Amino acid sequence: MTRTLLVAGTASHVGKSTVVAGLCRHLADRGVRVAPFKAQNMSNNARAVPIAGEPVGAGEIGVSQYVQARAARIEATTDLNPVLLKPRGDGESQLVVQGEAVGNYESDVYYEEGWQRAREAAVESYERLAREHDVVIAEGAGSIAEINLHERDLANVETARFADADVLVLCDIERGGAFASLYGTLELMPADVRERVVGAAITKFRGDRGLLEPGIEEIERRTGVSVVGVLPYEDPGLPAEDSVSLPATGETAIFGEEDAYEERVRIAVPRLSRIANFTDLEPLANEPGVRVIYGPPETVLGDGDGSTADAVVLPGTKNTVDDLLELHEADFGDRLRAFDGPIVGLCGGYQMLGERITNADVEGIGDRETVEGFGLLPVETRFSSKKRVERVERELRGVGPLSGADGRVSGYEIHMGETTPLEAVARPFGEGGAATDRALGTYLHGLFENRIAREAFLARVFADAERARPDGSDRRPGSTPYDRAARLVSDHLDVGTVFPASATEKS
Repeated sequence: MTRTLLVAGTASHVGKSTVVAGLCRHLADRGVRVAPFKAQNMSNNARAVPIAGEPVGAGEIGVSQYVQARAARIEATTDLNPVLLKPRGDGESQLVVQGEAVGNYESDVYYEEGWQRAREAAVESYERLAREHDVVIAEGAGSIAEINLHERDLANVETARFADADVLVLCDIERGGAFASLYGTLELMPADVRERVVGAAITKFRGDRGLLEPGIEEIERRTGVSVVGVLPYEDPGLPAEDSVSLPATGETAIFGEEDAYEERVRIAVPRLSRIANFTDLEPLANEPGVRVIYGPPETVLGDGDGSTADAVVLPGTKNTVDDLLELHEADFGDRLRAFDGPIVGLCGGYQMLGERITNADVEGIGDRETVEGFGLLPVETRFSSKKRVERVERELRGVGPLSGADGRVSGYEIHMGETTPLEAVARPFGEGGAATDRALGTYLHGLFENRIAREAFLARVFADAERARPDGSDRRPGSTPYDRAARLVSDHLDVGTVFPASATEKS
């Protein structure tokens, strides 16, 4: 029989995604056929993967389940995340069921009209996974103790029930009040789900574990639930699931490896209100001597500490038109046109770099037909209601900010609308994208995961900034983020308690 463990939490951002990925790699390394699963996810960070049970075509899932599939060493399909809600703003989300967008819903309408269909899809996907795997590691969402949502909590309560899952509850001590949060969560869980709890774990701990022991002993006495792990505050480097990891709108944050390199470059990214697929920037932030700055459009090109950006990347967005209008209101276009470093636009950012967007009311901004872009690329985008979701390979002919890069690159496209040139312009991906000497736009998500593209872009950025690029030779050799997540879990979680020998007997 398939064993299912639901990794739930006392709140959002407590480490569920990391623990699931770590468990998947830990079990896969021991010969266990393991698959991740998240019945319902809410994120604008999505990946295009094969549609389960279909010979062709691609659909969307949350990035965390794509990452967890890689940790489990299996191919990701839409069964791993059968229900995806992609926030559009103003309380509305696009509903994606088994990879396909089926409509836009406000939350109350979704629960009235779409939730039952979503549950049926989740059960169907789970059952397919269960037939093909020894273990399913399910990820919950937010808190499992939201008593106002218990009757429609698909990712937590319903998953525990239809998957006959054991439950591991995570609690983030970094937030403070960890024991109260854990105690309250266990008290507020539905009784039948509470009976499924096999343990609890404290995450993001700094310091001497011995200081926790009196609290652990008391919480175990009061609840009868064993604390089976205390995980230290370590980031294995997995891509972020949602924008919780980014600064709030109006604030600034800097991402990049801690190093001693003085010859750094700064890549500016405007913090869009509806930012999507910002994991596209993580491969850049992981390079030595590179800092990726997310900040308000009014200040990000000169971020307030006297420093100036060396390059700009306009990221994807769930709603290009609304984010473009906000950037216009902040006079970001004037600042961008005055900027003399390399500029790359990804997906929605590519559309913004063009002359204009037509048929703009498709995105729901009333009857406004045309919205002007920033005019840095001689292209025009026309929106349509048809959504393109596809895994792709392209032949990159390096031009502009990617000059010097030649070879095949791969990634995925998730977008609405088609972008066409208004005059002769360099096409870096054959018939896809557009480029001038200073600006490049493409629909290819995952561009910088391709080494040839990443190396070419950073070579241009360092050269334009007149700085020597660190070679990274003094970096400590490391394993993959999946291996680091597995070590984090196996070193600090009592996996033998969470998974009795029957679940790991293939090890």
